Amino acid sequence: MITDISKWWQGPVKREPDFENLLKVLRRQKPSRSTLFEFAMNARIQCMLAPEAKDWPQTKQYGTNALTLMAYRNAGYDYVTLHGSDFYFPIGQIDHRQTISLNAGAMISDWPSFEAYPWPDPQQFDYDKLDELRSYLFGNMKIIVFGPYGLLETAIQLIGFENVCYMLADNRTLAQAVFDAIGSRLLKYYEICLEYDTVGAIIGNDDWGFKTQTMLSAADMRKYVVPWHKKIVAMAHAKGRPAILHSCGNLSCMMDDIINEIGYDGKHSFEDGILPVEQAYDTYHDRIAILGGLDIDFMANGTPEMVFHRARKMLARSIEHGAYALGTGNSVPDYIPDENYLAMIAAARE
Repeated sequence: MITDISKWWQGPVKREPDFENLLKVLRRQKPSRSTLFEFAMNARIQCMLAPEAKDWPQTKQYGTNALTLMAYRNAGYDYVTLHGSDFYFPIGQIDHRQTISLNAGAMISDWPSFEAYPWPDPQQFDYDKLDELRSYLFGNMKIIVFGPYGLLETAIQLIGFENVCYMLADNRTLAQAVFDAIGSRLLKYYEICLEYDTVGAIIGNDDWGFKTQTMLSAADMRKYVVPWHKKIVAMAHAKGRPAILHSCGNLSCMMDDIINEIGYDGKHSFEDGILPVEQAYDTYHDRIAILGGLDIDFMANGTPEMVFHRARKMLARSIEHGAYALGTGNSVPDYIPDENYLAMIAAARE
């Protein structure tokens, strides 16, 4: 529920976006001003940030992206995050409740089901919005493209988490085939997106772990997951664009792989219960850009003043060396009070 937000929100940012600021962060340099980064925002806060978006043209390709684009611009971001097309991997029917089993919707269990699965062709989907949005991008604003899901997440969706574990024990050849079928299509998807000069960077959105460890062993992560992420990042770099990893969970055993082997430019998603962003910044900022990081539980339960002061301290912490953009630890779900989110971005406007 929106309460009195006037202390934290004085209307849209007047300056034009400049993607060069986020590029400097991702190069581990100091941007010319405080820079924001967010993966996703709930619809309520977007409507509050950009009420004028309802009057924007609604075309087949442009559609509901108007609201997101204007909300990011008005809040002071130098980019907007969007899915590049309607490309996706079909999954079985899921009974949506407050929680969903990681085995729900599985469609592949053996070679016959692997062969029968309707593997999508990324080239058959519509990417026109990446060109049509050009006339609506302000200043030097860019699109950061994310995927339908990441490699490991999609494998778990198609096989089921428990079944992935059994498959890695019983039929590693089939497991490799599934990961390769997913990875090759994600690579093509990002390659198509990067043909558009409106796209300034990509996000590999692939949750790898939970509170204490990765979903798979480090050895299996390196065998099945790391190689395709490495190919995607190398392809983005070859096209002159940076790549960001958005991944939840405890990735301490994989950080060297993320930085040295895969070559990601930025890491997003942090939790106080795993690795507080302050500690993550002190440990890794000279090797990879740190993005966001204000814990979701803190954002949901703290006061606006607490959020504002922690955000200001993070900006002060990074002022000498750069390599940091302010944001939440994951995204802005609808249970985060609007005034807490606005207090966070107000810290960057001060």
